[in-house]
Amino acid sequence: MPRAELLSFEEITRFVRIVAAMGISKVRLTGGEPLVRRDLPELVRQIADVDGIEDLALTTNGILLPQVAGALKAAGLHRLNVSLDSLDRDTFAELTRRDALDKVLAGIDAALTVGFVPLKVNAVAMRDTTAGELLEFARFARERPVIVRFIEFMPLDGDEQWSLDQILTGDEIVERIGAAYPLDAVPGRGSQPAQRYRFRDGKGEIGIIATVTEPFCDNCDRIRLTADGKLRNCLFALDETDIRGLLRGAADDDAIAEAVTASVWSKWRGHLINQTEFVRPGRNMSQIGG
Repeated sequence: MPRAELLSFEEITRFVRIVAAMGISKVRLTGGEPLVRRDLPELVRQIADVDGIEDLALTTNGILLPQVAGALKAAGLHRLNVSLDSLDRDTFAELTRRDALDKVLAGIDAALTVGFVPLKVNAVAMRDTTAGELLEFARFARERPVIVRFIEFMPLDGDEQWSLDQILTGDEIVERIGAAYPLDAVPGRGSQPAQRYRFRDGKGEIGIIATVTEPFCDNCDRIRLTADGKLRNCLFALDETDIRGLLRGAADDDAIAEAVTASVWSKWRGHLINQTEFVRPGRNMSQIGG
């Protein structure tokens, strides 16, 4: 995508300033891969300085973390999530098309070293791959200050290979891990996407994001702004609001706030996965930001 089509740091920060005044207090930078954006710590600093922003997080594949973890922490980033769908080198290479598991693990270590504790590790749960690694992921969460979160496979993959029979459900994950390492559900989930489970012996926790089998749409309070400036009120939205056009046009802050409000009011009651009315969005997860 040509650089001119991407929002600048100043445009992103202006948008954050507008929505912070409307009550949004949490921001997450996702992707694609946000760490490939040049001078990203500067964007982190700009957003961290916005009045009203109380929590600033980032989701990354972890490969570039050894070089920038310290700079991100110094710039004001509060929390990190690292995507890691397999702990097996060959499986990781097959899923990601790169032999980089060692780099991701090094990135996790670097993030922990500079103080991103606890660090969340996100694993998309797929029956053919994740089922055989559940206990290894559980041990990973028990041996380090990380929270492994299993995300049910959603129909947003770039290869469009999603099918119901590939979903490893949250209930199955809890049952299999709990049989080896007993778990207790953590109450007070609120609007968070993950249901948390603590290991009964106190050695860490895992999380389950059961988007498909146990939708939490009624509690969802998130909106997403894509890299090219389109506002989406749901991961599975079919319509987008052109914020970039407003930012680069004559629109004042009030007009942009009104556009955000209109988008939020048009949010669907649910995502319709597994129903005949479901229509797959035109963008995949890497283009939306999870």
